[in-house]
Amino acid sequence: MKILVFIETDGGAAVAGSWEALGKAQALSDDVETLVIGEGVADAAAEAGSRGAAKVYVIDDASRALFDIDLYAADVKAVLAQSGADALLASHTGNGRDLAAAVGYDLGSGLIADCLDLSVDGGKFNGVRSLYSGNILATVTAEGFPQMATLRPRAASAAEATGAPADIVTVAPADATARVEIQKVEPAETGEISLTDANIIVSGGRGVANDPKKGFELVDELAATLAAAVGASRAAVDAGFIPYKHQVGQTGKVVRPDLYIACGISGAVQHLAGMNSSKVIVAINKDSEAPIFSVANYGIVGDLFEIVPALNEAAKGKLTN
Repeated sequence: MKILVFIETDGGAAVAGSWEALGKAQALSDDVETLVIGEGVADAAAEAGSRGAAKVYVIDDASRALFDIDLYAADVKAVLAQSGADALLASHTGNGRDLAAAVGYDLGSGLIADCLDLSVDGGKFNGVRSLYSGNILATVTAEGFPQMATLRPRAASAAEATGAPADIVTVAPADATARVEIQKVEPAETGEISLTDANIIVSGGRGVANDPKKGFELVDELAATLAAAVGASRAAVDAGFIPYKHQVGQTGKVVRPDLYIACGISGAVQHLAGMNSSKVIVAINKDSEAPIFSVANYGIVGDLFEIVPALNEAAKGKLTN
């Protein structure tokens, strides 16, 4: 199975989730090529080659500086035909999912979107997706070729650099007309560390219920000390303790930080599926039988309102020495 991986770029640099899609493709096939579209993307193209892509198709043009669904879909369809790939894989970002859906519709192929995992059987993708608010995991297949899938960010390990020189093929932009004029893109300036990019995450759960405001203040303070992102369980989000953008789990963000600190999170299966690939997991919970301890590297049985401030002070002491 030949897989073409779309390497999404932002300001000329590759989006991190694209390297994860490339890593998953390499785990599924020995014949993996990539497509890089944008302006000033020579470095991203070279990196795709150094990370093991057999061939890197590049469309580097000022007209592709900003993502446009009409232009990018036309480019992808042209390169799919040129490469003869059996499948297209992209990261499930806002742009990646729109692009795969548009290309799949135009080519009459089904799309398996937002996959937590992927395998190949009989030349077709088997995608594992969460259904019914994360209460069920289903393995989904799709008819039609090329096969189409998007992979949820942080659901796989990124392709590693091999140092191999890139086999780069320059491709002219497809002859297509944009239906929308995109004048500029202004990213939100939130000052927060992104969950999907964070090396350290401190999350709060139902355990803050006795005093949600104080509980998440403690979580925020520890996160600030560690230069970490703030996460939350679905229970905390559903209870209105914190906005959805902080939710970790099957129905939130899938994360793979170096350190994950779970404060007052029991460890429902949906939450564990979103964070159990973290390198080191520290769990704080009053219930010694909480499922979170089954995946934790370090477990602390106790009240988060007492333990989190103590951890924060200890961290400050270590970081300032």
